[in-house]
Amino acid sequence: MRIHNIWVDDEGETHFRDIEVEWGEQGPSGRYSERLPATGIIFRQVQSDYELDWHPAPRRQYIINLDAAVEVTVSDGETRIIGAGEVFLVEDINGKGHRSRAVDGKLRHCIFVPID
Repeated sequence: MRIHNIWVDDEGETHFRDIEVEWGEQGPSGRYSERLPATGIIFRQVQSDYELDWHPAPRRQYIINLDAAVEVTVSDGETRIIGAGEVFLVEDINGKGHRSRAVDGKLRHCIFVPID
């Protein structure tokens, strides 16, 4: 399972990388990762015309897209469309940040899971 990750280098540039979930325990109902820290859960509805210019993340958090995609661009120029059912970890709480916008004019529901 892949998690998109936005991170910041020493010069403040933001980049994407992929993180692979490491599976540990195997049980009759499937495989599990280790338990990861989290400090809450926030539900969000994003309008179909959403477009947010350059901004840092408000906190380190996982974002889980439930029913629509979001297009995200980092300062090194890479753009990814992160689809429904995909997870990304934003860690660019400083530096140049990222831009994001709705895809295909769809309303998006997502879950934020803060980790700090």
